[in-house]
Amino acid sequence: MISQPARHLASTSIPDMATPQENGAIRECNGKICIHIDGYWIRYYPPPPNTMAEKKDLIFSLRRRVFHHTEEGINSPGWRLEIARKYYEEEVDPARKRVKAAMLAGSLFNRATDIFASVVDLEDKGIQIDDNNQLMKQCEACFMEALELGKEVKHFSGEEGVDELWGEPFKAFSFPMDKFFESRYVKLAQTFVAIDKIIDRMVDVFVKVDGFEGVLPMLNELREAAKTEVETMRRDEAIYEVWPRYVAAKEAIMHFQPCGLSNRADRIRYWEDGMRLLHMGKDVISYLSGVRVPMPVTTANYMANCDLYEQNGSLDSEFSIPQHCFQSQDKCTK
Repeated sequence: MISQPARHLASTSIPDMATPQENGAIRECNGKICIHIDGYWIRYYPPPPNTMAEKKDLIFSLRRRVFHHTEEGINSPGWRLEIARKYYEEEVDPARKRVKAAMLAGSLFNRATDIFASVVDLEDKGIQIDDNNQLMKQCEACFMEALELGKEVKHFSGEEGVDELWGEPFKAFSFPMDKFFESRYVKLAQTFVAIDKIIDRMVDVFVKVDGFEGVLPMLNELREAAKTEVETMRRDEAIYEVWPRYVAAKEAIMHFQPCGLSNRADRIRYWEDGMRLLHMGKDVISYLSGVRVPMPVTTANYMANCDLYEQNGSLDSEFSIPQHCFQSQDKCTK
């Protein structure tokens, strides 16, 4: 694997980080075992045994996370698969068909996990099920179709799809456990990159805004708290330290108030939009920390808002009405 230099590592650094490390290197880092991926040291968990029971637990855990972070109303039960398919196939309105596709994807997802759970129960009773069994083939087919329709599923923010998050349960079904966890560390490193990119841009913007000096250390704390939250599994006892730190870091941003502002009416909108931009950035970090995969569209949209604020001193164009929505004066008088 290609070795790369380390990046923002305040929470995951080790004494000799100046030395480039190979991807996949594992060592102790600040009292925890970490794996090096693309310049980041990420909390490492040994993969569980590659058994059907362990796969079932992992898939069910991923299912809960997927539906928690996606749009409302799509967690359709597996036993309603045929009904969901009927309504999807009959729909002609594009906007409604997208939602019905997401609902069908939810039913397929749940049907696949229901089948897999039944297979594991049979194995617990001593009945061996091989990969060529019809149940396993049907399970795989449901996962595959859910994966294809998952392109229509949106994050609960509505800004973009969540293809990578939606595909994780299928990976857990298809890959050996060690290979699945290897792929997860790559996604975590990519999420770290996105978090650093956003926080770096926020710092770059707000360091130039009068009265916002106090938020700069809060942003760097949010950076480290978010990355630590991303890398920590909920079953890890460390979560009792990690989660409160992360929540407190977000709340500090939420409650931040600029100080020392001049009494100029013409600057009020500038500062108000600065606060809006700050809270928008906090929300994007929260989205990334939740899904634990990159969100390129959401990230790009936020970067564009940062550019807009720097250039115009406001976020006005976010709500501006496009020119083509207006009729000419001649048309209005007819």
